[in-house]
Amino acid sequence: MCRALVHHQLWKLRVWILDTNGQSSPEHYGFQTESDRDGISIFGPKDIWIDHYTLSRCKDGLIDAVMGSIGITINNMLSHHNEVMLLGHSDDYLPDSGMQVTIAFNHFGEKLVQRMPRCRRGYIHVINNDFTEWEMYAIGGSGEPTINSQGNRYMAPENPFAKEVTKRVDTQQSKWKGWNWRSEGDILLNGAFFVASGEELEVKYEKAYSVQPKSADRISFLTMSAGVLGNARYAYLSSTLIIAL
Repeated sequence: MCRALVHHQLWKLRVWILDTNGQSSPEHYGFQTESDRDGISIFGPKDIWIDHYTLSRCKDGLIDAVMGSIGITINNMLSHHNEVMLLGHSDDYLPDSGMQVTIAFNHFGEKLVQRMPRCRRGYIHVINNDFTEWEMYAIGGSGEPTINSQGNRYMAPENPFAKEVTKRVDTQQSKWKGWNWRSEGDILLNGAFFVASGEELEVKYEKAYSVQPKSADRISFLTMSAGVLGNARYAYLSSTLIIAL
């Protein structure tokens, strides 16, 4: 029910479309668990562009990128889900320290709860996205990721206790106050606020920078074609795509 494009620059790219009891790779045997059933799972490749998916109501995450994935660009329509996007395997997985992901021109639509994205380590550029609202938070992280938020539109929910865009997951302020998180040129609506930390020096964000941001005033135009081509924005994805080396 969903048209999608996957652009890549890999000599060896393996893609599996799974049913609910399939293998997640040629080396994996046995049934999938709930945590295996992401909408899109990316394991360790580089130079991947995921665009024009419309994703909602998957069993686990909508999009996950782990195991040292670098050069990932994500541009989609996302809605009706709890844990939306996970970047990084774990706080202790050192290869993800070099992970580079661009979250650009996405429409984070209605009925999303958290993880837009949730980052573990790495360098994340969040640029020119439309965050309609969230129930808990929009951008979260642990393991000292660098997050560069530029030219986004954040619309906070009505809940007065969920106005903050950001969340440092299971980390004391004494540790996260040195993490490099910044908001630059973002539009914050309905009481939304972004808690920045670390340094503002451009050199700190060189690896979390991929393209010049457009003005957040143009968000409606920049995100109008997010999702399945043909404007079928709320089509549902019933299978799983796994991308790996």
